[in-house]
Amino acid sequence: MLLPAATHKTIHSTRSALLLRSRIASWLKIAGALAIIALPLIHLQAQEPVEGDEVVKVSTDLLVFPIRIKDKRRQAATTLTERDLLLKDNDHVTSGLYLYPGADRVALVFALDESGSLREIVSQQREAALALFGRFGERSQVAVIRFAEKPSLVASFGRDTSAAREAFKFPVRPNQHTAIFDAAAAAVNAFDALPRVRSERRIVVLISDGLDNASTIKPGAIIQAALQKQISFYVIHLPLFEPRDGRLAVRYPAKGFRELAEKTGGKYFLVGNEASALAPQANKTSTDLTPIFQAIEEDLRSQYLLGFYAGDASRDGRNHRFTVSLPAGVEYQLGGHGYSRTHEFFVKMPSDLPKP
Repeated sequence: MLLPAATHKTIHSTRSALLLRSRIASWLKIAGALAIIALPLIHLQAQEPVEGDEVVKVSTDLLVFPIRIKDKRRQAATTLTERDLLLKDNDHVTSGLYLYPGADRVALVFALDESGSLREIVSQQREAALALFGRFGERSQVAVIRFAEKPSLVASFGRDTSAAREAFKFPVRPNQHTAIFDAAAAAVNAFDALPRVRSERRIVVLISDGLDNASTIKPGAIIQAALQKQISFYVIHLPLFEPRDGRLAVRYPAKGFRELAEKTGGKYFLVGNEASALAPQANKTSTDLTPIFQAIEEDLRSQYLLGFYAGDASRDGRNHRFTVSLPAGVEYQLGGHGYSRTHEFFVKMPSDLPKP
C-alpha cells in the first residue's frame, strides 16, 4: 500500500515533553504533554491483562488518542484492528501500534440539571438514557450526578442500572440557582474513583438548559482537566426562549457551555428551535431525546482508541516523526480537523526519561 504524497498534520510537539515525576515502580506521570491541536491525549502504561481484564504490570509507555473512523459513505467502520494500520517510522521510535473499539468498554456519567422545568423532561428520558448505556459492552459502568446550585453524585459507578434508574427520579426544587460548570467538574472528578484501563472510553452526557448562575469553576479549567484525563462531553441543550429583535429566539447559554463538547472530542446537541417552541402542540414535557442518544451511540461506535508504544529510540531528546495510514476507502478524524487516510505525528521525549 502506498502512502499519499501529502499527509494531514494534526499533532505537533516542538517544545513540550514528558517529564519525569517519580521513579517508583516505573510509573510515569505527565508534567508536560505533547502539544495537540484540539485533541485529547492520554498517557498510559502499556499493561499486561489478566483474567477479568484488570492490569498487573507495566511494560512500556503508551500514548493514546481517540479517533473517529468512517468509510466513504461516512458510515462507522467497526471491524478494524491494528493489523489494518500501515506505520511508516524511519526513526524506529515506536515499538508497535494499538487500536481498540471505542464503545466496547465505556464509563459513562449522566450529569442531569434538576433545576426549574427540566426536572420533568429529564425524568421522562430515563429509559431512553439507560438504553444508551445498555448498548455498550458488558464491562461498561454508569454513574449519575444531579445538580442545581450544587452537584451531587447520586449513583456511583456500577454495571447494574438499578441505582441509575432511581437517580433519574427528581425531587421538586423550584427557583434554584444552577451551577453547570461545577457539576461538569464533579463529573470529571468522579472518574478518579475508577482504575485507569487503556481500553476504556470515558464520557459525560450533560443535560441542561445552559444557563449557569452559580458556578465557582471556569469552563476552561474543566476542559483542560477533561483533556488531561481523556474525558469527552456530550452536551444536550434543552433551550429556553426569549424575545429578541421582535422575534422569539433561543436564549444564549453560558459562555463555555457548548465548548465543553466541542473541545473535548464529544458533540453538542440543541433540542428544538424557535419554530418548534411556537407550534400549537409544543409541550416541553413531551420532548423525546431518543434520537440524540442514538446519535451519541453511533458516534461512539465510529470511534477507536489509537495508540503507539514509545520505543527506546524515542528517548534521545530529539524531534521524531512517523505516519499512520488506513486502508483505501476508510478515513479517520483526529479532533475536529477533518478526515484523512494518513496522519503525521511529531514526538519529542527527553533523553533522561527512564526506560521501563
